[in-house]
Amino acid sequence: MAKTATEYFDNLRESRIWRSIFRSGSGSSTLHRSLAIQQNIFLHLFSTKVRRRMLNLGATWYLGTLTFGTFLILVVTGILLMLYYHPSVPQAYADTKDLQFVVSSGLFLRNLHRWAAHAMVFLVFAHMFKVFYRGAYRPPREFNWVIGVILLLVTLLLSYTGYLLPWDQLAFWAITVGSNIASAVPLLGNKIHFMLLGGNLVNANALLRFYVLHCMILPLAAMFLIGIHFWRIRKDGGLYAHQSEPATVRAKAMAKDAQ
Repeated sequence: MAKTATEYFDNLRESRIWRSIFRSGSGSSTLHRSLAIQQNIFLHLFSTKVRRRMLNLGATWYLGTLTFGTFLILVVTGILLMLYYHPSVPQAYADTKDLQFVVSSGLFLRNLHRWAAHAMVFLVFAHMFKVFYRGAYRPPREFNWVIGVILLLVTLLLSYTGYLLPWDQLAFWAITVGSNIASAVPLLGNKIHFMLLGGNLVNANALLRFYVLHCMILPLAAMFLIGIHFWRIRKDGGLYAHQSEPATVRAKAMAKDAQ
């Protein structure tokens, strides 16, 4: 007998992927309603209590906090840089030179933004290595691991799209090489290349497209994902598994039974 759409949806809600994303499950009981409220990101972004072990330096090396700090520096300095920058081909390079030689503290502002971007890329990789080493990708934290991987990609895209904005020779040829590498992707390479640049060459269309991605789309996506990332850390009971967690106890019991 063929299954109905409701039965397929019920099976989906009981799957491991669904339960890794929506921890409270589904239902119409009072318990499920209260769990739905407790899992709400806007109502429970920060928990009322935190395990003492999660505040120790040895637990995380504060890599996630440092990464978020560099992101805030990038947001603030990026907004200030936007006040002096025009994303147009004849003006972008002139604005960059003005920031370096004319605008008061412009060189400091630009270098702070640039070095914070380099630091964020380094810290994101270090954070991923630390989390992977501690096994934080294991259930029930696999969904938050996926969010972290997406944040890594967003960070790299932020760094890449910001590279073109000074519109100097280094930026022009670096983006030319990078877009040509993207065009080598099988089947979709030419489409990715055209969508990335807004044409076949690095020109005014590419500069405007990279500016919108760097200053609007990617930062908003990063803020959204960071909010989910922090929220799931609280709801999952911290970054790493603990010996007393039910999931860890069950895994050890299953391993013992298998032996």
